[in-house]
Amino acid sequence: MEFDRVQTVASLSFDKETIPEEFIRPEKEQPARTASLGPVPEIPAIDLGDPDQENLVRLIAGASKEWGIFQVVNHGIPCDLITKLQDVGKKFFELPQEEKELIARPSDSKSIEGYGSKLQNNSQAKKSWVDHLFHRIWPPPSINYKFWPSNPPSYREVNEEYAKYMREVADKLLTTLSLGLGLDGHALKEGAGGEEIEFMLKINYYPPCPRPDLALGVVAHTDLSALTILVPNEVPGLQIFKDENWIETKYIPNALIIHIGDQIEVISLVLINLSIFSLDYLIIKHYFNFFFLFQIINQVRFSFKIYNLRSN
Repeated sequence: MEFDRVQTVASLSFDKETIPEEFIRPEKEQPARTASLGPVPEIPAIDLGDPDQENLVRLIAGASKEWGIFQVVNHGIPCDLITKLQDVGKKFFELPQEEKELIARPSDSKSIEGYGSKLQNNSQAKKSWVDHLFHRIWPPPSINYKFWPSNPPSYREVNEEYAKYMREVADKLLTTLSLGLGLDGHALKEGAGGEEIEFMLKINYYPPCPRPDLALGVVAHTDLSALTILVPNEVPGLQIFKDENWIETKYIPNALIIHIGDQIEVISLVLINLSIFSLDYLIIKHYFNFFFLFQIINQVRFSFKIYNLRSN
């Protein structure tokens, strides 16, 4: 039996000033218990438009090795396009519930695409305080428009334009990461499928929560993708685990958050036996406060061809 979407649960919970038991995290996982006390370091912020390529490679390789995550500014995606993307995403979640359900992920589907409320398979696990929309945006043969909203009407146009810019950002990051691994600049992209590399877009919607001290939007996890590129907003919510502390990411207007995923972690180990990137798989989680939080996530996924990556 399908449980209520979190958005519906949230609308009923405020009258009770509590949340259902299945959303309450164990005490050791609750946000109030895991917050860092005292001064904490900030994750690196890097100018992706730096004309000095050697410096850019050095900075990104250093941040990847030390942190596994960093922010980039001057990435080339127009600010007004990001605003439009966020706007169409918000408008989708404002639609009547029955209209959102038209593109819901089928309960028996092996795909992750569609509108839904959870990704974990364990029905006994605590639930996350988040609804989401997940679909592919590249390459064209892999796109299933069945899972793209028809409302708002501009959703498809905005996403297709955004996908073009996102691919350029990913290309630059992959080139820089390849050079940081001591490979030719094209190595990671070509070895991983070239133009057939898969891009996923996920929109997380965290409804207002009357007890944000008890719940998590997304539990602690690593990302299975090669790269995760997040489009944040001014509402805080993303934390990373480093040096035995949970560190909150600082919001930088118009920046993107770049997370080195498990696939690149693995490939760096395979190539040189000692990862240039963070040896401890980066663990992240999403908490939230009383206010609504909306988050756009892009995942770049590889089908590796390791033998193609090394230079002759």
